[in-house]
Amino acid sequence: MKFLICALIVAASYVAAEEVKVEEGVLVATVNNFKQIISDNEFVLVEFYAPWCGHCKALAPEYAKAAQQLAEKESPIKLAKVDATTESELAEQYQVRGYPTLKFFRSGAPVEYSGGRQAADIIAWVTKKTGPPAKDLNSVVDAEQFLKDNEIAIIGFFKDLESDEAKTFTKAANALDSFVFGISNNDDIFTKYEANNNAVILFKPFDDKKSIFEGELNEDNLKKFAQVQSLPLIVEFNHESAAKIFGGAIKSHLLFFVSKEAGHIEKHVDPLKNIAKKYREDILFVTISSDEEDHARIFEFFGMSKEEVPTIRLIKLEEDMAKYKPEVNDLSSETIEAFLQKFLDGKLKQHLLSQDLPEDWDKQPVKVLVSSNFENVVMDKSKSVLVEFYAPWCGHCKQLAPIYDQLAEKYKDNKDILIAKMDSTANELENIKISSFPTIKYFRKGDNKVIDYNLDRTLDDFVKFLDANGEVTDPEPTEESFEDEEAPKKDEL
Repeated sequence: MKFLICALIVAASYVAAEEVKVEEGVLVATVNNFKQIISDNEFVLVEFYAPWCGHCKALAPEYAKAAQQLAEKESPIKLAKVDATTESELAEQYQVRGYPTLKFFRSGAPVEYSGGRQAADIIAWVTKKTGPPAKDLNSVVDAEQFLKDNEIAIIGFFKDLESDEAKTFTKAANALDSFVFGISNNDDIFTKYEANNNAVILFKPFDDKKSIFEGELNEDNLKKFAQVQSLPLIVEFNHESAAKIFGGAIKSHLLFFVSKEAGHIEKHVDPLKNIAKKYREDILFVTISSDEEDHARIFEFFGMSKEEVPTIRLIKLEEDMAKYKPEVNDLSSETIEAFLQKFLDGKLKQHLLSQDLPEDWDKQPVKVLVSSNFENVVMDKSKSVLVEFYAPWCGHCKQLAPIYDQLAEKYKDNKDILIAKMDSTANELENIKISSFPTIKYFRKGDNKVIDYNLDRTLDDFVKFLDANGEVTDPEPTEESFEDEEAPKKDEL
């Protein structure tokens, strides 16, 4: 009888367990089979996606490619996916707040995925998480297979694997999840790849096929070497490369706005590879195709139209997205190199977007500001100026508009206070950077002290603030006053 009961329990458990479907090498996980997938496999990378998500669609073929390549290698690592829109219970359990979200389960314990979104990057990351920081290569066959299995691979050549140099290399390998490292003291491997003792070589399928590390061997230098040399001399901007471009060591980017269909890359970009190589430690060369509709917002960010293509811009990410525009649209090697050198010498002035000043800018109670009249109007010490920095697409700015108009109407005859607004998507200022919309700042009469407005956006609170000359503070601003701030729509840029 006991045996029968046990048999029934076992049978019931098999009935309850849902069959695991496989699509293009990827396990399809659901609420009913998720625990089974995680328990049956020591290593599982899980993608939580939404069918309508553009980034998920871009990831899908690379994710499947990675799963298939891991299977071909008979790797114990499995890739799974969860439709978070139908399997909401799983999405909630693992705190999925955006798409795609990837989590790596190691013996059932999840960790956040922090790698890239191309097949090679995915394989490199999960491989690093399941093995030693650097794979031991004991023969030429080992090395050849290692390079065959990995598009981008870094090998350290050390006669003494216990040397300080070898330990530094291993430490760097452990810190860089997105790259695959190998290490060897085998003489035949040294000969095969023409390597000296303590050499580090990055192997890749493009440009010069390999890059040899130069300089002092330390963790920071090795990290920059890997991030810089693993990218092509000239990188095409797309969904897959965006993370590497913006998350890399090089924060200054020369952007080529081109049309691939019109042959601009062959005509204007390819001839610049020598210059790209010369400046690659300081400036990353990136192409952005005007043929892609997804790139429209990038053009907007730079205040450009597609009719200006081909052209270039330079951006410095560290300086609040500081942008630079050449004086002439000459894409010759000599002109571009001179432009880059002037930038590196600190002799370029930022290019700031500005609209033309409307003729009726001061005819309404709310004065209209653009870059060209901002200084004269706002920094006039004879009056205090309240400025709303807004975006035309910002829904919360639109909600504020009638209240702001009422406020301006109330103070239109006040000689000491001016109410103004500026479209910050079309007008930029060198010393004031706006990170969310709406942002409201008070420029005080007399000393031009800038005071951020942090009260609720009600007419009464605005009046209280202005009548107190900006000296009113709210120790605990309500959640409402901040939940309606929107970040600038500047895409990955």
